[in-house]
Amino acid sequence: MLKPSRKLEHLKTSVFTDLAIRKQQKEATGASLIDLSIGSPDLPPPQFLTEELAKAVQNDRDYGYAITSISEFNKAVCHFYQSRYSVALAEDEVLQLMGSQDGLAHLTLAYLDAEDIVLVPNPGYPIYASSAYLSGAEIYSYPLNDENNYAFDFSSLPNEIIQKSKVMILSYPSNPTAATASRHYLEEVVTFAKKHQILLVHDFAYSELLYDDIEPLSIFSIEEARDIAIEFNSLSKSFNFAGARIGYAVGNPNLLEPLKVVKSHIDYGVFKPIQRAAARALLNDDSFLTDQRQRYKKRRDTLVNALRDIGWDVRSPKGGMFIWAEVPSSFDSMSFTLAALEAGVVVTPGAAFGSEGTQFVRIALVQEEANLKEAAKRLQPLFQ
Repeated sequence: MLKPSRKLEHLKTSVFTDLAIRKQQKEATGASLIDLSIGSPDLPPPQFLTEELAKAVQNDRDYGYAITSISEFNKAVCHFYQSRYSVALAEDEVLQLMGSQDGLAHLTLAYLDAEDIVLVPNPGYPIYASSAYLSGAEIYSYPLNDENNYAFDFSSLPNEIIQKSKVMILSYPSNPTAATASRHYLEEVVTFAKKHQILLVHDFAYSELLYDDIEPLSIFSIEEARDIAIEFNSLSKSFNFAGARIGYAVGNPNLLEPLKVVKSHIDYGVFKPIQRAAARALLNDDSFLTDQRQRYKKRRDTLVNALRDIGWDVRSPKGGMFIWAEVPSSFDSMSFTLAALEAGVVVTPGAAFGSEGTQFVRIALVQEEANLKEAAKRLQPLFQ
């Protein structure tokens, strides 16, 4: 019998699979579920984006292989970074991707060998660790929790780990914890990465979902990051364009080149009409992003207050589209998730994101306020 690669042993999705099966079984009984598990926006893209897409698909010449990004897309990314983050980029500092996950999944193939270590956050978005397993590299997961305020001190790592580390992944605002980072912390991380020549990878996908007057901090707002960092971003969350699969990495062209080479052997680029629509979005004024940020903030406040009203003292996130909530001590993340499912609410068990999540669940702000209030009401019996 043919056997798959041993690498797949680390890619089992038992928690997600088990949850999906149980969700289907519950729905088969006629139960009405409020699904707050998936991090996919429930809101539509802005009208100016869909209008541009509708116009672009009428161009018969745009149906061939794209191969690379069109110049107007790269220019639009440069404009967006300057206007939103006060970061100046040149066109050759932009590498288009089929969503940021595409780049994160393939970056380790471009940079890591079997003896190398990649530093991944725990809890963290699953692709961080999965990409390392696919490359055959080793993983060292660093803890993010209340004790360290979700900001790990990398200088505390054992010297033998530092010496073997080649890539370090971080993400602010974070998925799943929704934690944000201060400028001082990012400066410390950049200094550490540069000192030890470790590629710093910043997942910035939730850059436009920040609340309470917090400004987004690109890693390139730290001057020395140019020498050692790559940043990933996309239009999935910012412009509700998740299914279109378009994103980008930015950074020093020399640091982007290995990923660019790997990508050249894997796909033929993003459909040009999608590129044109994305460029239009990035060049648009900030009014859509401002309105959407306020909408998510209202959802956050609504759900946090509703959960606190039922006796669940959850932390109010400063960014992202999730609430990272510690479950009562009588539960662990999976048992609480299953109890919530029985109550008619679907959340994601924190254990799916690493060992630091075994007492947490992730709750996505992907329903309107009335449904969020109803979800809290359904969960109330778990706190009595």
